[in-house]
Amino acid sequence: MNRYKSLFTPIALGRLTLANRMVMAPMTRSRAGADDQVSELHVEYYAQRASAGLIVTEGVHPSPDGKGYCRTPGIYNQAQVEAWRQVTDAVHARGGKIVCQLMHCGRVASHFNKAADAETLAPSAIISKDRIYTEQAGMAPMDMPRALSTQEVGEVIEQYRRATENAYAAGFDGVELHCTSGYLPAQFLSTGTNQRDDQYGGSLENRLRFVMEVLSVMVGVDGADRVGMRICPANPFNDLHDDNPEETFSALLGKTSPLGLAYLHVIRMDSTGLDNIALAKRHFTGPLIVNDSYSLEEADQVLGDDEIEAVSFGRLFIANPDLVDRVQNNLGFNRLDAKTLYSAGDLGFTDYPLAQQS
Repeated sequence: MNRYKSLFTPIALGRLTLANRMVMAPMTRSRAGADDQVSELHVEYYAQRASAGLIVTEGVHPSPDGKGYCRTPGIYNQAQVEAWRQVTDAVHARGGKIVCQLMHCGRVASHFNKAADAETLAPSAIISKDRIYTEQAGMAPMDMPRALSTQEVGEVIEQYRRATENAYAAGFDGVELHCTSGYLPAQFLSTGTNQRDDQYGGSLENRLRFVMEVLSVMVGVDGADRVGMRICPANPFNDLHDDNPEETFSALLGKTSPLGLAYLHVIRMDSTGLDNIALAKRHFTGPLIVNDSYSLEEADQVLGDDEIEAVSFGRLFIANPDLVDRVQNNLGFNRLDAKTLYSAGDLGFTDYPLAQQS
Protein backbone atom coordinates (compact mmCIF):
# COMPACT_ATOMS: atom_id res chain seq x y z
CA MET A 1 0.00 0.00 0.00
CA ASN A 2 1.32 3.48 -0.88
CA ARG A 3 1.88 5.71 2.14
CA TYR A 4 1.95 9.05 0.31
CA LYS A 5 -1.77 9.65 -0.11
CA SER A 6 -1.70 13.46 -0.36
CA LEU A 7 0.72 13.43 -3.30
CA PHE A 8 -1.80 11.68 -5.55
CA THR A 9 -4.95 13.71 -5.03
CA PRO A 10 -5.94 15.93 -7.97
CA ILE A 11 -5.92 19.70 -7.63
CA ALA A 12 -6.85 22.76 -9.68
CA LEU A 13 -4.41 25.68 -9.89
CA GLY A 14 -6.42 28.35 -11.62
CA ARG A 15 -7.29 26.93 -15.02
CA LEU A 16 -4.71 24.17 -14.65
CA THR A 17 -6.11 20.83 -13.49
CA LEU A 18 -3.41 18.55 -12.09
CA ALA A 19 -3.86 14.78 -11.80
CA ASN A 20 -1.46 14.73 -8.84
CA ARG A 21 0.51 17.18 -6.73
CA MET A 22 4.01 16.18 -7.80
CA VAL A 23 5.26 19.08 -9.93
CA MET A 24 8.42 18.89 -12.02
CA ALA A 25 10.51 21.92 -11.08
CA PRO A 26 12.12 24.16 -13.72
CA MET A 27 15.72 23.11 -14.32
CA THR A 28 18.26 24.41 -16.82
CA ARG A 29 19.59 21.43 -18.81
CA SER A 30 21.60 23.18 -21.58
CA ARG A 31 20.56 21.07 -24.56
CA ALA A 32 19.14 23.67 -26.97
CA GLY A 33 20.65 24.20 -30.41
CA ALA A 34 22.65 27.16 -31.67
CA ASP A 35 19.39 28.72 -32.88
CA ASP A 36 17.99 28.56 -29.32
CA GLN A 37 15.52 25.89 -30.45
CA VAL A 38 14.47 22.78 -28.60
CA SER A 39 14.88 19.49 -30.47
CA GLU A 40 13.65 15.92 -30.57
CA LEU A 41 15.71 15.37 -27.42
CA HIS A 42 13.49 17.84 -25.58
CA VAL A 43 10.36 16.21 -26.98
CA GLU A 44 11.47 12.89 -25.50
CA TYR A 45 12.75 14.40 -22.24
CA TYR A 46 9.54 16.20 -21.37
CA ALA A 47 7.23 13.45 -22.68
CA GLN A 48 9.03 10.91 -20.49
CA ARG A 49 8.03 12.99 -17.45
CA ALA A 50 4.43 13.73 -18.47
CA SER A 51 3.02 11.81 -15.50
CA ALA A 52 4.00 14.74 -13.27
CA GLY A 53 0.96 16.69 -12.14
CA LEU A 54 2.54 19.67 -13.86
CA ILE A 55 5.82 20.23 -15.71
CA VAL A 56 7.48 23.63 -15.45
CA THR A 57 10.01 23.94 -18.26
CA GLU A 58 13.59 25.04 -17.97
CA GLY A 59 13.98 28.82 -18.16
CA VAL A 60 13.11 30.09 -21.65
CA HIS A 61 14.32 33.52 -22.74
CA PRO A 62 11.83 35.98 -24.27
CA SER A 63 14.43 37.70 -26.47
CA PRO A 64 18.04 37.25 -27.64
CA ASP A 65 19.11 39.85 -25.07
CA GLY A 66 17.45 37.78 -22.35
CA LYS A 67 19.73 34.80 -22.88
CA GLY A 68 22.40 34.25 -20.24
CA TYR A 69 23.59 30.65 -20.34
CA CYS A 70 24.85 28.47 -23.16
CA ARG A 71 22.47 26.09 -24.96
CA THR A 72 19.29 27.49 -23.41
CA PRO A 73 16.07 27.78 -25.44
CA GLY A 74 14.10 30.83 -26.51
CA ILE A 75 10.51 31.48 -27.51
CA TYR A 76 10.83 34.73 -29.44
CA ASN A 77 10.41 33.56 -33.07
CA GLN A 78 8.12 31.30 -35.06
CA ALA A 79 10.64 28.50 -35.52
CA GLN A 80 11.04 28.25 -31.75
CA VAL A 81 7.26 28.25 -31.29
CA GLU A 82 6.91 25.38 -33.75
CA ALA A 83 9.67 23.43 -32.03
CA TRP A 84 8.06 23.88 -28.64
CA ARG A 85 4.71 22.79 -30.11
CA GLN A 86 6.20 19.35 -30.67
CA VAL A 87 7.11 19.22 -26.98
CA THR A 88 3.67 20.26 -25.73
CA ASP A 89 1.90 17.91 -28.15
CA ALA A 90 3.99 15.00 -26.85
CA VAL A 91 3.30 15.88 -23.21
CA HIS A 92 -0.43 16.28 -23.86
CA ALA A 93 -0.55 13.00 -25.76
CA ARG A 94 0.53 11.29 -22.55
CA GLY A 95 -2.02 13.16 -20.44
CA GLY A 96 0.38 15.72 -18.97
CA LYS A 97 0.26 19.46 -18.32
CA ILE A 98 3.17 21.81 -19.04
CA VAL A 99 3.85 25.51 -18.46
CA CYS A 100 6.63 27.61 -19.95
CA GLN A 101 8.91 29.43 -17.51
CA LEU A 102 9.94 32.81 -18.91
CA MET A 103 13.46 33.75 -17.80
CA HIS A 104 15.23 36.96 -18.80
CA CYS A 105 18.72 36.77 -17.30
CA GLY A 106 19.48 40.49 -17.44
CA ARG A 107 23.03 41.11 -16.22
CA VAL A 108 23.65 37.39 -15.59
CA ALA A 109 25.27 36.72 -18.95
CA SER A 110 28.38 36.49 -21.08
CA HIS A 111 28.70 37.61 -24.69
CA PHE A 112 30.17 34.17 -25.39
CA ASN A 113 26.72 32.68 -24.80
CA LYS A 114 24.77 35.24 -26.84
CA ALA A 115 24.16 36.02 -30.48
CA ALA A 116 26.64 38.52 -31.91
CA ASP A 117 24.05 41.32 -32.02
CA ALA A 118 22.56 40.66 -28.57
CA GLU A 119 23.30 42.85 -25.55
CA THR A 120 23.56 42.32 -21.82
CA LEU A 121 21.02 44.67 -20.25
CA ALA A 122 20.04 45.43 -16.66
CA PRO A 123 18.26 48.02 -14.51
CA SER A 124 21.62 49.62 -13.74
CA ALA A 125 25.17 49.26 -15.06
CA ILE A 126 26.35 47.14 -12.13
CA ILE A 127 28.29 44.00 -12.98
CA SER A 128 27.67 40.68 -11.24
CA LYS A 129 30.83 39.52 -9.48
CA ASP A 130 29.98 35.86 -10.13
CA ARG A 131 31.26 33.84 -13.08
CA ILE A 132 29.36 31.96 -15.76
CA TYR A 133 30.12 28.89 -17.86
CA THR A 134 30.87 29.39 -21.56
CA GLU A 135 31.84 26.77 -24.11
CA GLN A 136 34.48 29.07 -25.64
CA ALA A 137 36.28 30.24 -22.51
CA GLY A 138 35.16 27.95 -19.70
CA MET A 139 34.17 29.82 -16.55
CA ALA A 140 34.20 33.50 -17.50
CA PRO A 141 33.42 36.80 -15.79
CA MET A 142 29.95 38.21 -16.30
CA ASP A 143 29.65 41.01 -18.83
CA MET A 144 29.23 44.60 -17.69
CA PRO A 145 25.56 45.32 -18.44
CA ARG A 146 24.21 48.40 -20.12
CA ALA A 147 21.47 50.15 -18.16
CA LEU A 148 18.10 50.06 -19.89
CA SER A 149 16.57 53.40 -20.80
CA THR A 150 13.03 54.04 -19.59
CA GLN A 151 11.75 53.41 -23.13
CA GLU A 152 13.72 50.17 -23.33
CA VAL A 153 12.19 48.94 -20.07
CA GLY A 154 8.84 49.19 -21.80
CA GLU A 155 10.22 47.25 -24.76
CA VAL A 156 11.38 44.43 -22.46
CA ILE A 157 7.94 44.30 -20.86
CA GLU A 158 6.49 43.96 -24.36
CA GLN A 159 8.88 41.06 -24.99
CA TYR A 160 7.30 39.23 -22.05
CA ARG A 161 3.85 39.83 -23.54
CA ARG A 162 4.90 38.44 -26.91
CA ALA A 163 6.63 35.48 -25.26
CA THR A 164 3.39 34.70 -23.41
CA GLU A 165 1.47 34.83 -26.68
CA ASN A 166 4.09 32.59 -28.27
CA ALA A 167 3.87 30.13 -25.38
CA TYR A 168 0.14 29.77 -25.84
CA ALA A 169 0.57 29.46 -29.60
CA ALA A 170 3.04 26.66 -28.86
CA GLY A 171 0.40 24.82 -26.85
CA PHE A 172 1.58 25.48 -23.32
CA ASP A 173 -1.07 25.22 -20.61
CA GLY A 174 0.32 28.26 -18.83
CA VAL A 175 3.35 30.45 -18.22
CA GLU A 176 5.50 31.10 -15.15
CA LEU A 177 7.46 34.29 -14.48
CA HIS A 178 10.95 33.53 -13.14
CA CYS A 179 11.32 36.18 -10.44
CA THR A 180 14.35 34.96 -8.47
CA SER A 181 17.95 33.68 -8.82
CA GLY A 182 19.37 37.10 -9.61
CA TYR A 183 17.70 37.42 -13.03
CA LEU A 184 16.14 40.57 -14.49
CA PRO A 185 12.91 40.79 -12.43
CA ALA A 186 14.90 40.21 -9.22
CA GLN A 187 17.42 42.81 -10.38
CA PHE A 188 14.66 45.42 -10.60
CA LEU A 189 13.35 44.46 -7.15
CA SER A 190 16.69 44.60 -5.35
CA THR A 191 18.45 47.67 -3.97
CA GLY A 192 21.89 46.25 -4.80
CA THR A 193 21.16 46.01 -8.54
CA ASN A 194 18.62 48.79 -9.08
CA GLN A 195 20.00 52.31 -8.69
CA ARG A 196 17.72 53.96 -11.22
CA ASP A 197 16.25 57.43 -10.77
CA ASP A 198 13.19 57.03 -13.01
CA GLN A 199 9.81 55.41 -12.21
CA TYR A 200 11.45 51.95 -12.12
CA GLY A 201 13.93 52.69 -9.34
CA GLY A 202 14.51 54.39 -6.03
CA SER A 203 11.48 53.83 -3.79
CA LEU A 204 10.10 50.40 -3.01
CA GLU A 205 6.99 51.23 -5.01
CA ASN A 206 9.13 52.03 -8.04
CA ARG A 207 11.28 48.92 -7.68
CA LEU A 208 8.12 46.79 -7.73
CA ARG A 209 6.85 48.46 -10.90
CA PHE A 210 8.72 46.35 -13.47
CA VAL A 211 7.52 43.02 -12.08
CA MET A 212 3.95 44.25 -11.72
CA GLU A 213 3.90 45.57 -15.29
CA VAL A 214 5.36 42.31 -16.60
CA LEU A 215 2.70 40.32 -14.74
CA SER A 216 0.05 42.69 -16.05
CA VAL A 217 0.94 42.08 -19.69
CA MET A 218 1.28 38.33 -19.14
CA VAL A 219 -2.14 38.22 -17.46
CA GLY A 220 -3.57 40.40 -20.22
CA VAL A 221 -2.89 37.78 -22.91
CA ASP A 222 -5.42 35.21 -21.66
CA GLY A 223 -6.20 35.72 -18.00
CA ALA A 224 -4.41 35.38 -14.67
CA ASP A 225 -5.51 31.79 -14.11
CA ARG A 226 -2.86 30.51 -16.56
CA VAL A 227 0.00 32.57 -15.06
CA GLY A 228 2.28 31.63 -12.16
CA MET A 229 5.31 33.28 -10.57
CA ARG A 230 8.39 31.78 -8.91
CA ILE A 231 10.11 33.58 -6.03
CA CYS A 232 12.79 33.03 -3.41
CA PRO A 233 13.09 36.08 -1.13
CA ALA A 234 16.68 36.85 -0.04
CA ASN A 235 18.19 34.42 -2.57
CA PRO A 236 21.79 35.68 -3.05
CA PHE A 237 22.41 33.66 -6.24
CA ASN A 238 24.29 35.52 -9.00
CA ASP A 239 25.56 38.20 -6.62
CA LEU A 240 22.11 39.54 -5.76
CA HIS A 241 21.55 41.68 -2.67
CA ASP A 242 18.56 43.57 -1.34
CA ASP A 243 18.68 45.66 1.84
CA ASN A 244 15.30 44.39 3.08
CA PRO A 245 14.02 41.38 1.13
CA GLU A 246 11.23 40.66 3.62
CA GLU A 247 9.82 44.15 3.09
CA THR A 248 10.31 43.94 -0.67
CA PHE A 249 8.54 40.61 -1.10
CA SER A 250 5.82 41.38 1.41
CA ALA A 251 4.95 44.41 -0.68
CA LEU A 252 5.28 42.51 -3.95
CA LEU A 253 2.97 39.71 -2.84
CA GLY A 254 0.52 42.20 -1.41
CA LYS A 255 0.20 43.68 -4.89
CA THR A 256 0.33 40.32 -6.67
CA SER A 257 -2.29 38.47 -4.64
CA PRO A 258 -5.33 40.38 -5.98
CA LEU A 259 -4.40 39.47 -9.56
CA GLY A 260 -5.70 35.93 -9.04
CA LEU A 261 -2.65 34.10 -10.41
CA ALA A 262 -2.86 30.35 -10.97
CA TYR A 263 -0.17 29.81 -8.34
CA LEU A 264 2.88 31.16 -6.54
CA HIS A 265 5.94 28.88 -6.72
CA VAL A 266 8.04 29.44 -3.58
CA ILE A 267 11.60 28.22 -2.93
CA ARG A 268 12.09 27.97 0.83
CA MET A 269 15.95 28.21 1.00
CA ASP A 270 16.41 28.06 4.76
CA SER A 271 20.00 29.36 4.46
CA THR A 272 18.71 32.88 3.79
CA GLY A 273 17.36 33.21 7.32
CA LEU A 274 13.89 34.07 6.03
CA ASP A 275 10.93 31.73 6.29
CA ASN A 276 9.81 32.16 2.70
CA ILE A 277 6.86 29.79 2.99
CA ALA A 278 5.47 31.64 6.01
CA LEU A 279 6.02 34.96 4.25
CA ALA A 280 4.12 33.73 1.20
CA LYS A 281 1.24 32.46 3.34
CA ARG A 282 0.95 35.84 5.06
CA HIS A 283 0.80 37.90 1.90
CA PHE A 284 -0.49 35.69 -0.94
CA THR A 285 -4.00 34.25 -0.88
CA GLY A 286 -3.76 31.99 -3.94
CA PRO A 287 -2.42 28.44 -4.38
CA LEU A 288 1.17 27.73 -3.35
CA ILE A 289 3.66 25.32 -4.91
CA VAL A 290 6.62 24.83 -2.57
CA ASN A 291 10.12 23.77 -3.53
CA ASP A 292 13.65 23.02 -2.31
CA SER A 293 14.80 19.52 -1.45
CA TYR A 294 11.57 18.19 0.03
CA SER A 295 11.67 14.50 0.87
CA LEU A 296 8.62 12.51 -0.16
CA GLU A 297 7.61 12.17 3.48
CA GLU A 298 7.92 15.89 4.11
CA ALA A 299 6.08 16.72 0.89
CA ASP A 300 3.18 14.46 1.78
CA GLN A 301 3.03 16.05 5.21
CA VAL A 302 3.01 19.68 4.03
CA LEU A 303 0.24 18.89 1.56
CA GLY A 304 -1.97 18.42 4.59
CA ASP A 305 -1.70 22.21 4.96
CA ASP A 306 -4.72 23.83 3.30
CA GLU A 307 -2.52 26.68 2.02
CA ILE A 308 -0.05 24.45 0.13
CA GLU A 309 -1.39 22.78 -2.99
CA ALA A 310 1.65 21.07 -4.55
CA VAL A 311 5.36 20.35 -4.13
CA SER A 312 7.90 20.60 -6.94
CA PHE A 313 10.82 18.20 -7.30
CA GLY A 314 13.94 18.74 -9.36
CA ARG A 315 16.71 16.17 -9.07
CA LEU A 316 14.27 13.30 -8.53
CA PHE A 317 12.54 14.06 -11.83
CA ILE A 318 15.83 14.35 -13.70
CA ALA A 319 16.98 10.87 -12.70
CA ASN A 320 13.54 9.26 -12.66
CA PRO A 321 11.36 10.09 -15.66
CA ASP A 322 8.68 7.78 -14.23
CA LEU A 323 8.94 9.30 -10.76
CA VAL A 324 5.19 9.28 -10.14
CA ASP A 325 4.95 5.56 -10.94
CA ARG A 326 7.97 4.80 -8.79
CA VAL A 327 6.49 6.63 -5.79
CA GLN A 328 3.01 5.19 -6.26
CA ASN A 329 4.34 1.65 -6.42
CA ASN A 330 7.10 1.94 -3.81
CA LEU A 331 9.85 1.30 -6.36
CA GLY A 332 13.47 2.34 -6.05
CA PHE A 333 15.06 5.41 -7.61
CA ASN A 334 17.83 5.93 -10.15
CA ARG A 335 20.89 7.76 -8.91
CA LEU A 336 21.46 11.24 -10.34
CA ASP A 337 24.63 11.72 -12.41
CA ALA A 338 25.62 15.28 -11.56
CA LYS A 339 28.36 15.29 -14.20
CA THR A 340 25.80 15.19 -17.03
CA LEU A 341 23.39 17.84 -15.75
CA TYR A 342 24.51 20.44 -18.29
CA SER A 343 26.38 18.42 -20.90
CA ALA A 344 25.23 18.31 -24.52
CA GLY A 345 23.41 15.31 -25.96
CA ASP A 346 21.20 12.55 -24.58
CA LEU A 347 23.59 11.27 -21.91
CA GLY A 348 22.08 12.11 -18.55
CA PHE A 349 19.08 13.68 -20.28
CA THR A 350 16.84 11.08 -21.89
CA ASP A 351 18.66 7.85 -21.04
CA TYR A 352 17.63 7.32 -17.41
CA PRO A 353 15.79 3.96 -17.34
CA LEU A 354 12.19 3.40 -16.35
CA ALA A 355 11.57 1.18 -13.35
CA GLN A 356 10.55 -1.79 -15.47
CA GLN A 357 13.78 -1.42 -17.44
CA SER A 358 16.08 -1.28 -14.41
